[in-house]
Amino acid sequence: MLRLRLLATLAAIVLALPAAAQTIRVGSKNFTEQFIVAELYAGSLEAAGFKVDRKINLGATLVAHEALKSGAIDLYPEYTGTGLLAVMKAENDTDPARVFDKVKSFYEKEFNLTWLPPSRVNNGNAIVVRPDTAAEYKLKTLSELAAAAPKLKLGGGSEFFDRYDGVPGLKAVYGIQFGDSRQFAALRLRYDALTSKQADVTNGFSTDWQIAAGKFVVLEDDKNLFPPYLLAPVVRMEIARDAKVADALARVNGLIDNATMQELNRQVEVDKKEPRRVAAEFLKAKGIVK
Repeated sequence: MLRLRLLATLAAIVLALPAAAQTIRVGSKNFTEQFIVAELYAGSLEAAGFKVDRKINLGATLVAHEALKSGAIDLYPEYTGTGLLAVMKAENDTDPARVFDKVKSFYEKEFNLTWLPPSRVNNGNAIVVRPDTAAEYKLKTLSELAAAAPKLKLGGGSEFFDRYDGVPGLKAVYGIQFGDSRQFAALRLRYDALTSKQADVTNGFSTDWQIAAGKFVVLEDDKNLFPPYLLAPVVRMEIARDAKVADALARVNGLIDNATMQELNRQVEVDKKEPRRVAAEFLKAKGIVK
């Protein structure tokens, strides 16, 4: 009888204790924007009561993807165009909603992973010129660039000369052929070349901090060569079913767009702040964390 009373007492004590917070493992790929967004997700999840195990800087796309598939992480930020082209290895598609539906359906069927609703960040390819070049040649679109290209020098990344969403696609879709070209492996070197007039045109990405800082002009892809790269969390299905997880990630996605990411990227790369600090300050300013 005493034993039963002791067991009952112990059971009551256990039930009265608060449930241990679930641990969510948040990963990222290996560049600045990924570090920041992963920290934003992690901070919002912590504010919602979860414990977070950070797995930042895992590597390139397929490394992070394999970590998610294997269960080494529970989620990481990804781009719809990357899912379409690098993971699915599907044909190019320029419709944002259709691309999102394609990758979501494919990941759920093939990997038991899902994509939650995307943010307003579309970190796609950007063809960039200086303001003086845009003014001189009256450039607003890639179609308009075609007429001026023979007089201009391209400073592009090494992959940009071989991929279809690069020089081959610019030629096929727009008839763009540059008068001269030079390869710069590092993104920073491409923008330096643009600033110093070693190049007239370069390829970058829509959330590069250099675009706003240099007041550069991004030319409109008016014939839709480039796929959309909407930023969204890719999540293990069993984790995504938790409404508190989905809500915490959605709060972050509702706050970020291209201009916001340009500024947050700048704080890390120019001001030399740690991504975790940048994310924490942003979440505090927006009232997500206290």
